[in-house]
Amino acid sequence: MTQAVRIKPGQHIHLVGIGGVGLSAIARVLIGRGFRVSGSDRTASAYTDALLKEGVSITIGHDAANIVGADLIIVTSAANSENPEIAAARAAGIPVYKRSEIITDVINAGLESPPFVIAVAGTHGKTTTTSMIAHMLITCGLNPGYIIGGTLATTGINGAAGGGDVFVIEADEYDNMFHGIAYDLALITSLEWDHPDFFPTFDAMIESFRVFTMNAVNKDGCVIACGEDAGIGRLNAVIDADRVRWLTYGRGNALHVRDQQGMTTFMLADTSYEVRITRPGMHNVLNALGALQAVFMLPLFGDFSRRFTLENAVKALATYQGTGRRFEVMGEVDQIVVIDDYAHHPTAIRVTLEAARMRYPDYAVWAVWQPHTFSRTRTLWNDYLAAFSAADHVIVTDIYAAREAPDPEVTADRFAAELSAAHADARHISGLDEAAAALADAVKSPAVILIMSAGDAPKIGQGFLARRGKP
Repeated sequence: MTQAVRIKPGQHIHLVGIGGVGLSAIARVLIGRGFRVSGSDRTASAYTDALLKEGVSITIGHDAANIVGADLIIVTSAANSENPEIAAARAAGIPVYKRSEIITDVINAGLESPPFVIAVAGTHGKTTTTSMIAHMLITCGLNPGYIIGGTLATTGINGAAGGGDVFVIEADEYDNMFHGIAYDLALITSLEWDHPDFFPTFDAMIESFRVFTMNAVNKDGCVIACGEDAGIGRLNAVIDADRVRWLTYGRGNALHVRDQQGMTTFMLADTSYEVRITRPGMHNVLNALGALQAVFMLPLFGDFSRRFTLENAVKALATYQGTGRRFEVMGEVDQIVVIDDYAHHPTAIRVTLEAARMRYPDYAVWAVWQPHTFSRTRTLWNDYLAAFSAADHVIVTDIYAAREAPDPEVTADRFAAELSAAHADARHISGLDEAAAALADAVKSPAVILIMSAGDAPKIGQGFLARRGKP
């Protein structure tokens, strides 16, 4: 595990890439602990706008002058050594750290003793599960610190310093960030091959998760995992059973699952409690089960039982209103519901469409997909072709390149053409404005438009609603 580096009280910490969800959350934790924070990014975002309003010094555009006065630099995984701020910091002898090298120090910064850390990892479901745990702890009065890969509806932010007793963090596998998290309790929701630009094979990804399972801070730490997930089964076969306490959960823990009146309900096995969640789909039932299992474990590690009960945790979960871009309703007009979801992996697309079918059984389902990165689209091409069976209509926009150069052999129009051979209505529409206009012309009520993207495709939903007279 990466050697921890101490963050000293009173330091000025500069974040390169502060507009991203990860570093903006770190900024919030550090601000809450009394540190001076500044940051920069190449473009503005909702996160930079919010932090600016809260008094954080943020520069749009990277320049060596931005780091003047900083004692320590934290950089996004997307940055490289040619970034002028990183180069200037190294030339000046200012320490530069990636998240994996500094994240545990961020969690502990300004505290007399480390908090109890719950780390949530997985290819799918980690943002929702992390936010469910944070919401239950907040609602039950524990005042947790947290870092989440989305905006928690409960608080309107994606990170907070908390009171110092417990900290919940979304453990991101990309760039091996989660290798730097020292935790007391870990939760792994799922494990499928993703990020082929970083993990060349699925075995490489499994090995990365195996390293993560070794990060418990003491022998009493444990890993909770979804036992029926095939990838997690492969992980379980290679972990060090002498060093990892392994607990599982699965569908058998949820009885009589139903979707009714905008709520998904189920009986929690071996209890008298009915669990109610606002999020639809069996994948969210599993997310809830994992979150509840983590919360139920807390009393085994300290005096947390004096501050919440199983009954209160279940009641708190019923008030969870989600996280930004996870089946988030953007608006509704004339019985047409527009939903924004972060789904960009084939499995996530499939289960999100199935959830839409469950929640809106009598509505036509329009899937609008913005492929994310050329490497992922190329590697999982056939899986994507099989992911849209629950949709009545499919629109595929141009590929969102993110950090990658274009691949002329991997195109959205070629994908849509192949998909249309097996799907009644699948087409490629290049631009976001054009997609919004096409939807405004074609969609008839009742319908649900599900925009699935890790990029900027939510603009399609905004454009559709504006064209239909709902700004």
